[in-house]
This record gives sequence, C-alpha cells and structure tokens, in this order.
Amino acid sequence: MNHISFSEIFQSNFLERITQFSILDCAVALLLSFAIGLFVCFVYKKAFAGVVYSASFNRSLIAMTMITTMIILGVTSNVVLSLGMVGALSIVRFRTAIKDPVDIVYLFWAIGEGILCGAGLFPLALIGAVIIGVLLFVLSAKKDNSEPYLVIVRFSDEKTEKKLTGLIEQSVKRSRIKSKTVTGGSGTELIMEVRLKDDETGFIHQLSASEGVTFASLVSVDGSYAP
Repeated sequence: MNHISFSEIFQSNFLERITQFSILDCAVALLLSFAIGLFVCFVYKKAFAGVVYSASFNRSLIAMTMITTMIILGVTSNVVLSLGMVGALSIVRFRTAIKDPVDIVYLFWAIGEGILCGAGLFPLALIGAVIIGVLLFVLSAKKDNSEPYLVIVRFSDEKTEKKLTGLIEQSVKRSRIKSKTVTGGSGTELIMEVRLKDDETGFIHQLSASEGVTFASLVSVDGSYAP
C-alpha cells in the first residue's frame, strides 16, 4: 500500500491530481446562484415591512449568494485551498449592526443558497428558494404598504404636546412615538413615525401654526422633508 507523506501534499503533481475544476460546472453554479440571488432580492423588496428600506443591503444579497457559491466551489475542488480558506475566513469579523432581525433571515437564506449551488445540489437550492420565498410572502401579506414618515415637532410645554399628538393621530392612519427629547429651557422635541392617509401632508402646516410650536417637519425615509 502506497502512503502519501505530508510533504507530498504540497507538491505540484499531487495538487494536479486532487484538483478537479470544471469551467462548465462553475459557470452553471454561478449563473444559478445569480438567478436565485435575484429572487431573494425580489422577495426582500416586496416583503419588506421595516421603517428604512436599504437598496444597497438588498443588492448585497445577490453578491452574498454568488460569493458563497464561489467559495464552496473552491473548497470542494482543492483540499489545500480549503485549508487556506478556513484559516483566512476564520480571522474575518463583520461588525455591521443588523437593525432588523428579519435581515438576518435573508442573509442566512442567501448564504444557504450559495452553499447548495456550490455543492452542486441544484434541485434542493431551487425547491428551497421557492418554498422559502412563498413562505416569506405569506408572512408579509398583511403588512401596511404605505410608506412610513417621521414627524418632528419642537414645542414649549406638556399641554401643547397632548394637543399635537391628538392632531397627528386624527390626521394619519397609524402613528407611534419614536423618541422624545426634553431640552430644558429650549422646550421638547417629539419624533413620531406615521402612515399617511392618501399621501395627505396638510396636517404638518396645522402643526406648524399651532400655539407653542417652534418647528414642525415631515421627513420621508429617503431623507427629504416638508416643513
């Protein structure tokens, strides 16, 4: 029985024997991962129910799927390369804060689809993508499709606050307090998330003209505002 020594693992002739790389298989896996990544991107955009939609995060799901596929293709084709990738990836630390727990679901979904495509389990990748996509659509079917806005109001006293919150609640479909900052002699700043009725923004002028109000602003999720 022939035994391979540790030093032979790193010889070029040994690498040539264990390396199994097919351009066709690689192209098919990457194309399929790209198609599934687009599907994940589409589901995320349509099922999104958070406050601030991030287009850059959504596009990164496509890249995440394809990059994971590429890594798995490399790991499964070369033993030495797989050891190097394990060492390299073990020192990577991602410190970007994920604000919405649902975003983590989409990240794991994209990574899982990339692993399946890289491992050549194409039927499982396709079936899993369809089932998970339909499930996420069903779970988000009852979401409010109206865009969220932030109402920022600065006023002087507590009595004015009760009047303003009542006016806001009557003028919009839904509202909730996001933050309240009391600045002592400078008054109070109140921020509320609202869903508009038929895109009606006239109430912001009523807020601005109310007694005791020094500032009133309606801010959309893209950063534009109407004073």
